[in-house]
Amino acid sequence: MPGKRKNRITNLDIAVSFALASVFAWLVYRINVEVHYKWSWSIIPQYLIRFDPEKSRWVCGLIMQGVFTTLRLSIWATILAMIFGTLMGLFRVSQGLFNRLISWSYVELIRNIPILVWLFIFYYFISDQIMPFLGLDELVRSKSENIRNLFTFLFASPTRLPAFLSGLLALAIYEGAYITEIIRAGIQSIEKGQWEASSALGFSRWQQMRYVIFPQALQRVLPPLAGQFISTIKDSAIVSVISIQELTFQGMELMSATFLTFEVGLPLWYCIFCSASHVRYLWSALRYT
Repeated sequence: MPGKRKNRITNLDIAVSFALASVFAWLVYRINVEVHYKWSWSIIPQYLIRFDPEKSRWVCGLIMQGVFTTLRLSIWATILAMIFGTLMGLFRVSQGLFNRLISWSYVELIRNIPILVWLFIFYYFISDQIMPFLGLDELVRSKSENIRNLFTFLFASPTRLPAFLSGLLALAIYEGAYITEIIRAGIQSIEKGQWEASSALGFSRWQQMRYVIFPQALQRVLPPLAGQFISTIKDSAIVSVISIQELTFQGMELMSATFLTFEVGLPLWYCIFCSASHVRYLWSALRYT
């Protein structure tokens, strides 16, 4: 096809590949010879999945439990962050001064506080007052076993639900501030002529936004939103400091008990998550670079 770029291996590609392979080989040598590290891959599978004699079935090990908790946390946090970010993004481009001040205050407050500090503030001060008032954990415990199992599958067990929801809301509100700016930039990137043409058709501002502006802006903000989802997955590791048993927490516990520092492979797990989330763009880069 005309204009299609062909993939070809250059001398620079060979040199870079050789350099990376050399660094990897050097690291393996240092670990095996200099550090005298003893690899124990054979005991890792039991921390992925194991057979429980009491339940007479296969159950998830510590690592897989952390994997599923990380996925739950990241997916729900992304959904809530999208809601917060879209609403505040629309406020940012609103004609009302009050709406713009609310969204501006939200963005500036969250973006200028480190995520760890924000997590502590939310967990120890805000959540400590909100969660007992709502009584969600007691409400879930009072339901039938099927309802409790559903909540455990979607969120966390009733005993861990308050901490999980605290980390979830803190992460969603934090990521929502960045999504707010993505949505605002996407809307403001639409040409002025689109606003004028839709106004000439007699659309109200809400109809302009719903039928003309926002659908076009959505196409432009999808790539940065995918990047923000990856950031949410990586930022979810911070909730381990409030004892949410996600991947980082379980990995650290496992490393402390077994000293299997390399076999647990925390960086590899996060690379898999993030690469899977961005697989379309990775394929495009490999195809057209």
